[in-house]
Amino acid sequence: MPKHNVFIVGLDPFNLERLKRVPAARDCELHAALDVSDIRHVDSYDVPALIDKAVAAMEDFDGSIDGVASYWDFPGSLFVPVLAERFGLPGPSLEAVLKCEHKYWSRLEQQKAVAQHLPVFRAFDPNDDDAFGKLQLVPPFWIKPIKSFRSYLAFQINDAHQFRDVMQTCRQEQGHIVEPFRDLLRMFELPAEIVDMPETFIAETPIGGAQCTLEGYVYQGGVVVYGVVDSIRAAGGLSFGRYQYPSSLPLEIQHRMIDAARLAVGAIGLDNSPFNAELYYDQSTDRIWLLEINPRISQAHTDLFEKVAGISHHEVMLDLALGRKPSPLERAGHFNVAAHFMVRTPDAGRITAVPDDAAIARIAEQQPDTVVKIAVEPGQHLRELQGQDQYSFELAQVLIGARDEMELADKYRAVLAELHFDLERDRQEPVIL
Repeated sequence: MPKHNVFIVGLDPFNLERLKRVPAARDCELHAALDVSDIRHVDSYDVPALIDKAVAAMEDFDGSIDGVASYWDFPGSLFVPVLAERFGLPGPSLEAVLKCEHKYWSRLEQQKAVAQHLPVFRAFDPNDDDAFGKLQLVPPFWIKPIKSFRSYLAFQINDAHQFRDVMQTCRQEQGHIVEPFRDLLRMFELPAEIVDMPETFIAETPIGGAQCTLEGYVYQGGVVVYGVVDSIRAAGGLSFGRYQYPSSLPLEIQHRMIDAARLAVGAIGLDNSPFNAELYYDQSTDRIWLLEINPRISQAHTDLFEKVAGISHHEVMLDLALGRKPSPLERAGHFNVAAHFMVRTPDAGRITAVPDDAAIARIAEQQPDTVVKIAVEPGQHLRELQGQDQYSFELAQVLIGARDEMELADKYRAVLAELHFDLERDRQEPVIL
């Protein structure tokens, strides 16, 4: 029986290895609509050229074209509905995906169904010198572009002076993602009030508490959530320290989050697509807050599911790409708990040395199931890294499974003891992290 050919937008070796291990891949051949190098760590995004390249890769393929998918944020998740429509494949509509991806448009749609779970929000133009006054928001509040990922250009604003200073950065750097995103909006028949709006940033009143990501999917209108992952921030609370699965929140709170996410996803009209929804539970007020909905699986969570469920949620992505209803994910993995740790530094500077092969080999010998991914190279300045938040720089990712949280912490401390980065900090003496 011939295999199904599924094209991945942004295919990379790490995820390809995990994709090949899921049961849904047994009857599939996996191909790159675009390579990861086309959409990550690039100087700029030429959206029309990237779409043309993906279309050409699929049209030139000598065989059936049976599905398209991506586990990446911009532009990967946005290209999926474009390519699905072009080749008559299962997938979500472009308008529904954009209603997730466009942060202001998404808030307008969410407001129709879950207004009680939303902060106060306003759109604004960073080029408007009177933007702060027009917002009529009392600091502190957060700002971010209408399109971003991994907290890029997201700032906590504490006063008018800081807002004006931050605007300089926003004006200079928004072109990397916001303008290519707007280029894509202009390519399709979408509401003019969204496409032509001059406001490219959104401001929101603070929300907080315990943060979780709900991994789910929509199949033929039915919204299913199959996993809740804790998003735990590092010391200081501004950058993520780790993702941990399963969530430690009480089940009653998790179900309240799931109910809110189902209503919001339904209001947006997303269908035949995976999604992940980020929410908070504020214990002090007993409120559920919705941060955002992303129309894809989170590739940062794939190892967590593999360690606890026995297979990664690439399984869900592949089934949906082929128009099939995903099977439930069981707790059939080798571990009871798993975490994706992010090794960070708040200091800017140039990397002069990273952990050597011997250190990585010692970790592998002591912890065979632990994965260490070094995110930097010697000679690289941390300000050159893409996709970073505004408060720290990611040096490495450490993926660990364990019996319980105590063993998880012990394993992570053992890994950190082997990971040594030399950093020549800006205008300071070299330090060892």
